[in-house]
Amino acid sequence: MQSETPLVDLPPLPMSSHAQQFVRECAAAKPNALAISADDLQLTFGRLWQWSTNVAHFLSGLSVAPDVVVGVLLDRSPEAIAATLGILRAGGAFLPLDPALPSERLRFVLRDSGVRQVITSGSLASRLADSSVQVVDVGSVLSQPACSDLVDCPVSPTNLAYVIYTSGSTGEPKGVEITHAGLTNLIRWHCRNFHISAADRAAHMATISFDAAVWEIWPYLAAGASIHIPEASIRSNPELVRDWIVAEGITIAFLPTASAEKAMALDWPSSTCLRVLLTGADTLYQRPPASLPFAVVNNYGPTECTVVATSGTVLPAELEAGVPPIGRPIDGINIHVLDSQGQGVAAGEAGELYLGGAGLARGYRNLRDLTAQKFIHNPFPGTGDRLYRTGDLVRLRPDGQLEFLGRTDEQVKIRGHRVEPGEVVRALLAHPGIESAAVIAKDAAGEKRLYAYIQRAPGQDLRLDNLFEHLRGSLPEYMLPAGFIAVDSLPIGANGKLDRSALPEPSSANLLRDEDFASPSTVIEGRVAAVLGELLRLENVGRTDNFFLLGGHSLLGTQLITRIDEIFGVQLSLLNLFDHPTVEGIAAEIENHILAKLEAEGQCVPLSPESDATRQERCS
Repeated sequence: MQSETPLVDLPPLPMSSHAQQFVRECAAAKPNALAISADDLQLTFGRLWQWSTNVAHFLSGLSVAPDVVVGVLLDRSPEAIAATLGILRAGGAFLPLDPALPSERLRFVLRDSGVRQVITSGSLASRLADSSVQVVDVGSVLSQPACSDLVDCPVSPTNLAYVIYTSGSTGEPKGVEITHAGLTNLIRWHCRNFHISAADRAAHMATISFDAAVWEIWPYLAAGASIHIPEASIRSNPELVRDWIVAEGITIAFLPTASAEKAMALDWPSSTCLRVLLTGADTLYQRPPASLPFAVVNNYGPTECTVVATSGTVLPAELEAGVPPIGRPIDGINIHVLDSQGQGVAAGEAGELYLGGAGLARGYRNLRDLTAQKFIHNPFPGTGDRLYRTGDLVRLRPDGQLEFLGRTDEQVKIRGHRVEPGEVVRALLAHPGIESAAVIAKDAAGEKRLYAYIQRAPGQDLRLDNLFEHLRGSLPEYMLPAGFIAVDSLPIGANGKLDRSALPEPSSANLLRDEDFASPSTVIEGRVAAVLGELLRLENVGRTDNFFLLGGHSLLGTQLITRIDEIFGVQLSLLNLFDHPTVEGIAAEIENHILAKLEAEGQCVPLSPESDATRQERCS
């Protein structure tokens, strides 16, 4: 779907501008050109600018100014982008809040960040009912009569642009404070390195609280390109993502590592407009085939360094063997590979990666000691005042590219999200049925999954379904363990620390279940169990088995929903799966949907032997 508005290429980005000023110039130069496309909404740059003017005008009346943080509780949408642009124009910094955040975690972030206003809409406003923040309905603000253009609040490079919360080793999330200097550096490098122009059509698929979303939005708006948002049902299915990219004429897109590896394995038409597939957030193991009609670029960067710190094109397997490197430092970023004594190591030797330069965060919100621990004085002249200790082990290759080797601590990446196992352990220990616990990341079914080893508290009843609901109340979905293994006690080594090597490997034999194995009792249950087994690569899935406690998650849940629709012609939602996660529960939901459809058509067909009598009564 191509824009009918003629595209106007803009001059190089001004040297002194910030993100909002870049967009201002685009809106002035090409107000009728497409800025954002989502569902049936086509938002021009002129309309986007007007929407953001309304938001900025409203927030200015609430004393929003430089370094004042404003929350945004919205899903990916033109409204969310207009809201964040309006916050920046008012001089404030935006705090993206994922609508899927558990209530307890959302309350913590609101309290810790100190936000006084949160921009949201519709039913999401109820998530804020028990907080003291002022709820700003984005629809009401955007629908107000057009404000006369206002003078944007001036900001300095050291003022905050946004704050994003990540998993914390202390058991609580921590807020990373990113400045305008970091965001501007990212925008400039990206536009220059990938030759972004007004002709580009970029994909926006990341949730707004994942810092990849920052990368998916601001460089393209700054260059006058258009941003395209796919429907939710598309985002987790590689084939559907490919088909959407081709049909929408997308020229540049980001996919997290696991999704990018699946996309590279697909057949792509040579006529695709995609010229660059960006990836990152985890270790890339696969290389693209030489026949792929676009370049694959691997990227590395902690949230503390404004999304991207190193980047490099991945050569096909035909040209280079081994695990792909994470590239070279981007413009404005300098790197140091140091040993445990803070001394540089020779090329080819392993060391911890330290980052410096324009992309560094100001620090962690309200965590002065942790900021001082991670953002240290830079002893190397000419490369800035501070260095960030990444905790990542790397090796510098002779060609100047970095190889990622692992971590110096327990931090892991789960589906692109940074996870501190200690935060999951803390949530587990808050349950009265658990005396001690450990959480370990394991490779399973081609991806990393978390497994919890638990020692039950004496005299306490512990059911996994209750434990799962307990964890859902405080942890994001990606931090939920894929399985639980009971141990008499956690193995402790001679050094007094947990002996991970002594923990049993997760298997179908030792994963805890609330009930003894029960075979599916109906045809529908049998089909559902078979699909779950196929998705999770498990045998003997029973009728009482819980999809999420077998290793399922939202991305696999979307695939499960698609398979159910293909088999039964029934469209379930992720909420259906969370509310009824067992095989028998999912089967019952399918039956209810089929029954409702049949009854609406004046028909009645029994679906399972045990419910014949019930259905006969309902049909009489």
